Amino acid sequence: MITTPKSLRLQVGIFGTRNAGKSSLINAISRQRVSIVSPHSGTTTDPVEKSMEMLPLGPVVFIDTAGVDDEGDLGESRVRASRAVIDRCDVAILVVAQGRWTPFDEELCGEFAARSIPTIVVFNKSDLAKPEADLVDRIKARVAAVVIAVASEGRGVSELREALVAVAPESLVAAPPLLADLVMPGDLAVLVVPIDMEAPKGRLILPQVQTIRELLDLDAYCMVVKERELRAALARTTHPPALVITDSQAFLRVGADTPDDIPLTSFSILFARAKGDLLTFVEGAAAIDQLRAGDRVLISEACSHHPVGDDIGRVKIPRWLTQYVGGKLEIEHVQGQVFPTDVTPYRLVVHCGACTLNRRAVLTRVARCREQGVPITNYGMCIAYSLGIFARALRPFPAARALLDSWPKR
Repeated sequence: MITTPKSLRLQVGIFGTRNAGKSSLINAISRQRVSIVSPHSGTTTDPVEKSMEMLPLGPVVFIDTAGVDDEGDLGESRVRASRAVIDRCDVAILVVAQGRWTPFDEELCGEFAARSIPTIVVFNKSDLAKPEADLVDRIKARVAAVVIAVASEGRGVSELREALVAVAPESLVAAPPLLADLVMPGDLAVLVVPIDMEAPKGRLILPQVQTIRELLDLDAYCMVVKERELRAALARTTHPPALVITDSQAFLRVGADTPDDIPLTSFSILFARAKGDLLTFVEGAAAIDQLRAGDRVLISEACSHHPVGDDIGRVKIPRWLTQYVGGKLEIEHVQGQVFPTDVTPYRLVVHCGACTLNRRAVLTRVARCREQGVPITNYGMCIAYSLGIFARALRPFPAARALLDSWPKR
């Protein structure tokens, strides 16, 4: 459980005004001194994360945030950082001190509801003042659960744990599988893993590891090869594989070396389906045809690795898009948890496979682009489209291929 990636954990955000007892609550839940507790307002300045195992939920990450009523220039920055956490929350805990329901609490509660985030309201510091009964009744009608607590003494924590267990299954969007509907028990899948400058020394990257693990869970066979070994590897198999999965950077060579009757896709496209919205990404890829020289394109990469050499997001995708468009594009990049609130300046957003983000975060970004009328696709889709292998890469996914086939022929 300790090594479970954050992207696969239930992410629980703890919100509220300054000095409501958010840090005391996360310390009480984790039974550790995760956050500094002080009677002075504004002690928590940046989101603080604590990963733990909470049975029967399994791996969970709790995120303690700064007070949403912070003031001044620095306070506004802290509030923005706190609100950014909402984008990735599977469950929200709203901490209210001494029964005082403030306009800030009302605003947060409304935002959680608008985003369909299951919410637990914790009326903390109830030893100093309990909430009025009619307030509790009104809040109960709006949220998943209400807990009365004294976090500094651990009172109410058991009730909070029970509430989390009750709401968590409903909070998790049923993510499509990586492979479960593509590879059956006893099938063989071939994974093409280039070992280049960006390959981490001595290990595989997260999408490759998660794909291998899911194949093992499916009781399927897995063959891992480098791109220059694929043709020879396929020639040595007695039965054709059920699927070939490649790193998107090697699409052209792998496509040439894989017989046309063998399904082919990429790790990035698998993650586009598991983490985001496959059909929206398919539609977003079509927007590449509408790009013109000088257009602004945003490339968003979730992980914060230091780009080296022929980096896929900073070098290869911009090069392939420029070649496809036939003119220079204005390419901008964001990394990690950073994603613009306003994406309207861009003609296209190209997102990575998002292996380090949870699905809630990716769907929030997709929804933002949709609301603002900006097409969004992902690395694998973008590369396959710009290299002319898009239709083949979508063949394993009937709904996506049907959408593609429904487009007017160009």
